Amino acid sequence: MTVQVDKVWKYFGDFPAVREITLHVEAGACLALLGRNGAGKTTLLRMIAGLSQPSQGDVRLLGKSVRDSEARARIGLLGHGIGVYEELSAFENLRHFANLFGLPQPAAAARQWLERVNLAHVSESPVREFSRGMRQRLAVARAFLHDPGVLLLDEPFTSLDDRAVALLQSLLSGALARGATVIMSTHQLREAMELAMHAALLVRGKLGFFGARPVEMLEDPGWLYRQYGEA
Repeated sequence: MTVQVDKVWKYFGDFPAVREITLHVEAGACLALLGRNGAGKTTLLRMIAGLSQPSQGDVRLLGKSVRDSEARARIGLLGHGIGVYEELSAFENLRHFANLFGLPQPAAAARQWLERVNLAHVSESPVREFSRGMRQRLAVARAFLHDPGVLLLDEPFTSLDDRAVALLQSLLSGALARGATVIMSTHQLREAMELAMHAALLVRGKLGFFGARPVEMLEDPGWLYRQYGEA
């Protein structure tokens, strides 16, 4: 298993935001992590990414502790905070991250990905001048830059126009074909269902459903919520 989450709890004070979650996701699989606002999706993703430590339980990536540096280097993360430096140009951002990832030709990798996300024409502009959609495309490039084995995405389609959504879906399809594992938290169910082979529904921090994506969701993305969600 590429991603193993075993009996994980997360408390904030006395409040259990995540309650005894167990998920195992194989290489080459895409899991849609679903749930209403406050269900615990972002908290769970942060623990899988190694950004937050479980109060109880264990998270492993590629057979290693999620806090192992080798395992964390295989993660591509796209989250709410976008995670790019506003005072740097688009090119400087990607070159910086390419250096951090130890890519052999960081400048060339940065240029290549700026082309792929249609930001080459503003490569020297500071990110503070970008629209939210442009920043999101830059964050997409940063997440894919080092060809990660595990992609963790929190609301990845937010602020993207139709063309950028299609690009992201194409990038994710390519990553899955290469054997990467994708876990995405999203409210945009139609886009997610084009990729997801498995689904997990969180209900107040607990797993309401985990398994193969129900075929009903292809025609009716909200089906899982009605069957297993809160009354």
